[in-house]
Amino acid sequence: MAKRNNISTTDFILLGLFPEFQYASLLVYLILLVYLIALTGNSILTFLIWLDVHLHTPMYFLLSQLSLIDLFYISSSVPKMVINHSLGKHSISFTGCGIQMFFCLSLGGAECLLLTFMSYDQFVAICNPLQYTVIMNSKVCLLIAVASWTGGALNSLIQTIYTMHFPTCGLKEINHFFCEMPAVLKLSCEDTSDYEMLVVVVTSIVLLVVPFSLIIASYTLIFLTVLRMNSVKGRKKALATCSSHLTVVSLFFGPNIFIYMTFTSSHSPEQDQALSLFSNILTPMLNPLIYSLRNKEVVAALMKLMGRCGVS
Repeated sequence: MAKRNNISTTDFILLGLFPEFQYASLLVYLILLVYLIALTGNSILTFLIWLDVHLHTPMYFLLSQLSLIDLFYISSSVPKMVINHSLGKHSISFTGCGIQMFFCLSLGGAECLLLTFMSYDQFVAICNPLQYTVIMNSKVCLLIAVASWTGGALNSLIQTIYTMHFPTCGLKEINHFFCEMPAVLKLSCEDTSDYEMLVVVVTSIVLLVVPFSLIIASYTLIFLTVLRMNSVKGRKKALATCSSHLTVVSLFFGPNIFIYMTFTSSHSPEQDQALSLFSNILTPMLNPLIYSLRNKEVVAALMKLMGRCGVS
């Protein structure tokens, strides 16, 4: 009660990640380690793509955008959680909660759109290689980046404003480690079922179902093209190029489809937290590892950089 007496009536209380878990401190510091790995991996990958001229291609430009999104995505929730745990605090202001929700939704939406555009890039590269440099020119790549960031931000702005306008009752305890939209809506004094249904029907379709369907369509055409290739080496190279992106798509869309298309009442807060932990924290750490370890050009650029550092 003493902690709650020091909290403003406008503040929210973040109960944290699995509040009943006996080894909460160990879990938080493991997450901090994951955060540092994600920060390092995404920063190195972005730097390599910027530094090495051999990586100045549309595919790697889009990959650098994915790394930047992942950097901000994981940073929107983990530092606050670690600071709160270290200081023994649980509160987050109304404004802070809205800002955190905006950035989480915005970056999640941007990543969703970017992954869809990246599948189109793969489609053009494999199904129409002779026109690749014409179709995926620098202007198109820039438009893709702007569309991804802007689309995610606009969607997030609308959702955040509407979610935060609902009045809340009681202790304002958010059973989560960050201000996730479904968790905040559960605190509302009003019936939010109509809005939840709107989010599921409209936002989920626009930012999850349609992009995922477009990705499936792109890869269906890619695999049909690969099957028609006479060269076994060409098939292996094409499939290797696609495998990293398909892995990242699976890691991103799986948890988010479950959270945002069934979030009304079908799963527990613990399931929400576990899925958010995977989507918001583990995936940004895994993405640069997946693209780096499975990509010879990235590994070669890293070896070249390490060689330069060793010489100097």
